[in-house]
Amino acid sequence: MSPTTIILIRHGETAWNAERRLQGHIDIALNDEGLRQAAATAEALASERIDLVVSSDLQRAALTADAVARTRAMPLVHATVRRDPQLRERCFGGFEGLLYAEIEQRFPVEFAAWQAREIDAPMPSGARVAETFRQFYQRAVTAVIQWGDAHPGQTLALVAHGGVLECAYRAALGLSLETPRDFPVLNASINRFRVRDGKLSLVSWGEVGHLQPKVLDELN
Repeated sequence: MSPTTIILIRHGETAWNAERRLQGHIDIALNDEGLRQAAATAEALASERIDLVVSSDLQRAALTADAVARTRAMPLVHATVRRDPQLRERCFGGFEGLLYAEIEQRFPVEFAAWQAREIDAPMPSGARVAETFRQFYQRAVTAVIQWGDAHPGQTLALVAHGGVLECAYRAALGLSLETPRDFPVLNASINRFRVRDGKLSLVSWGEVGHLQPKVLDELN
């Protein structure tokens, strides 16, 4: 089976990203900087072959994916971006909507377990029931691989969230879930993988050069 190329993109910035407020499944839109980042990412990918664009159904990812789809020089296999709730960020239950400092104050025991990377530690429920990190990892990696296996030989742009990117990176490199996240997971970054026979491999990570403002000629 021919490998599938996966261009895995984190959504652009939101106001909650900027203030370190945990989003999870709360549906937050892009801020002005996030819209700029989405447009810059779309421009960076405009000349590349992409057969299908898929995103999380949360609007911060969907808006970023729509920007990528609009710049295509050639028509996509499907006229619209596909939405997949399995590409959502981890559900953090009662942590969602809170600043990190507020989480630590309200839920000190659960916050400490989260920071210690206890991958099966429960979080308090809120509007939704939280996922453990192990549950989330299995969901996210399965979703990425399933999209890849369903489209052998094609190039897919998957637009998701920081946690999904982290899970894909760990799966591709065989990293333990308990180890610290000592690699960058940046808004609107471009990250490249291959999927073959149900396995992920990493091609490149953390492309963000396209996000730098263009330097104008000094005469302009």
